[in-house]
Amino acid sequence: MKKLFVFLGIATLLATIVSCGGRTKKQAGQLIGVEDRPKWSGINPYGMLYIPSGTFESGIGDQDLRSTFLTRGKVVSIDGFYMDDTEISVNEYRQFINWVRDSMVRTATELVVDNEETGEKQIDWESEIDWSNEAIKDLYFQGDDVFEGNRQEFNVNKLVYAYDYFDWDGAVKDRSKNSRKKYITKMKVPVFPDTLVWVRDFAYSYNEPLTRNYFWHPAYDEYPIVGVSWPQAMAFCNWRSKIWNMYRPEEANTEGFRLPSEQEWEYAARGGKQDAPYPWGAYYTRNAKGCLLANFKPGRGNYPEDGGQRTVKVDSYFPNDYGLYCMAGNVSEWTRSAFVENANSFVHDMNPDIRYNAKETDNDFLKRKVIKGGSWKDILYFLRNEARTWEYQDSSKSYIGFRCALNFNGRSINDFN
Repeated sequence: MKKLFVFLGIATLLATIVSCGGRTKKQAGQLIGVEDRPKWSGINPYGMLYIPSGTFESGIGDQDLRSTFLTRGKVVSIDGFYMDDTEISVNEYRQFINWVRDSMVRTATELVVDNEETGEKQIDWESEIDWSNEAIKDLYFQGDDVFEGNRQEFNVNKLVYAYDYFDWDGAVKDRSKNSRKKYITKMKVPVFPDTLVWVRDFAYSYNEPLTRNYFWHPAYDEYPIVGVSWPQAMAFCNWRSKIWNMYRPEEANTEGFRLPSEQEWEYAARGGKQDAPYPWGAYYTRNAKGCLLANFKPGRGNYPEDGGQRTVKVDSYFPNDYGLYCMAGNVSEWTRSAFVENANSFVHDMNPDIRYNAKETDNDFLKRKVIKGGSWKDILYFLRNEARTWEYQDSSKSYIGFRCALNFNGRSINDFN
């Protein structure tokens, strides 16, 4: 009898093993899905925070703003996503510049290798660059453009980043489905920031030291990058996606880094507080000690009272309840959304967004992009969560920066914890 029980126990165990393991051995005519699929446990991008899915009423603060044209209220739902906890810093953007520079130099000096899988040529990132190579002399300033005699400087005007942009809306509207190439735009974006914004933006004002130092001096490494246009911010996001997938093939993410939509930005700025006028949640701009809670212009001619004459470090002041720094003040931030005055009247209530990648030949009206958050030079109104304004996508300013967002694949980050 004991032997019978032992035999039955072994048989049951074997049946369990076969039934559980059958999915990994063979389909056996059963509907079990494709085998050997990659495992996915989520990603944790450095410097980013998870913003959970949720619902909020956009365009509404503590005041009755429903009657205004630009901030009409609308209840919307937002999918969970990642967002940079700070604005992109000067040193982070410099990594982008150096990558573009080095890729151009390595290509010019034929530092390339064969891809083992595809056989195609790709940049060799391991070998040392020979900066004296004659093949790269054209990448330096030449002739009368040389400043102070024999000083050798890289011609930053030649720093161009190339990538492909796919028009999903155009593909959806086209019923012919003959070819997708007409929806692919080859983008070539000069990526060096406009350092002259510190002089151009202010008439009769001495700002040349910032033009000379803001992007170069290590004192400003942790300050927000400025002088970057909307196409440059978009190019940065594409590059960030490329290097992520290049160095983490096991975590390759089909969703690339991008600019947040206007609604995503406002949702993240509120930090889970629906009717709060500012990211810190309170109705006041000072704490109990009388210290200002953001970097903005608190009074006529008064810039430094909040601790910053102009910009400050990207992790200054206290973060909001999602852990995001400087969602109000410091620099205004590009979103990916096109600016339309009455957008809340017709956008969808699930992940609302309006996008248009304007061409150089388009009317200026079509080049307006939403900027959010207010800046170091703005009065208090522009720091409000619901406040919205715009700037032309091909312009660069000393008071506009950006931060990146990234779609979250899955229902909730808790599914992978």
